[in-house]
Amino acid sequence: MEERSKRTRKARAVPPQGRESDVKAPLTVPEVVTAKGQRRLVMVTATDEPSARWADRGGVDLILVGDSLAMAALGRPDTLSVTMEEMVHHTRAVAAGVTSSLLVADMPFGSYQTSTANAVHNACRLVAEGRARAVKLEGPRFAEVEAIVAAGIPVVGHLGLTPQSVHRFGGYRVQGRGVRDARRLIEQARGLAEAGAFLLVLEAMPASVGAAITRAVPIPTIGIGAGPACDGQVLVFADLVGLSDPPLPRFVRRYAQAGEMIRSAIAAFAEDVRAGRYPKEAECYTAPPGLARALSRRPRRR
Repeated sequence: MEERSKRTRKARAVPPQGRESDVKAPLTVPEVVTAKGQRRLVMVTATDEPSARWADRGGVDLILVGDSLAMAALGRPDTLSVTMEEMVHHTRAVAAGVTSSLLVADMPFGSYQTSTANAVHNACRLVAEGRARAVKLEGPRFAEVEAIVAAGIPVVGHLGLTPQSVHRFGGYRVQGRGVRDARRLIEQARGLAEAGAFLLVLEAMPASVGAAITRAVPIPTIGIGAGPACDGQVLVFADLVGLSDPPLPRFVRRYAQAGEMIRSAIAAFAEDVRAGRYPKEAECYTAPPGLARALSRRPRRR
């Protein structure tokens, strides 16, 4: 069994090349848990089938349908207005593009805060209707995590800067800078692990706090502005490939300038259309012999 696990981990280190024979088996929750201390995990957000397809082909371990899609895809100022219907819709679209990655869906604001029963119901919707294989919720929601896990749904926790609490924080502020706050985050992380979470997202905290939490819990941590000691890292797709506009969070690293590439392509298309250079003859469908001549004749009156 151990030898099989080693072979699986080695296979996952090689990104798929697009051929059917290269498609990997979907990553499982137990494989994510056993990755701690063995290899670093890679997570990327996605909002639709194309972004999920390319992230999956890029070889990421986990794809997150984050409520950040409110800003990344819907043009809203924060994450608070995203509805369950929208999260189910986008999760189902992302699922269509996922082959090998583990698909995680965010539980939006209001979908789990009112009661544990409501939390379980909405988590079930994201799995049954959205085809997610795990859900993520923000904050030290120990009872909710335990109830969702008891329902058979894997849960990802999220600590530090939790965007759904932006009003309580007074803005998007780094968390855990004081000793008391840092220790509170460590205890919350332990509590989430004990409640049954299999993975923790740590956002916007000093690197030393991210390292301390990673050491303190038996489950992997995924950092986003939480330092290099975390067991893995996540970035928003639009930030990573250059589709979002500044200002950007300090932790964002651009790996492409896709936005500028897209702008240039569309501008070139527009120029060709206006100059009559598009379409060329090779880009048109041919007609059967005699059709053009027949259409040029004036039809007979009946």
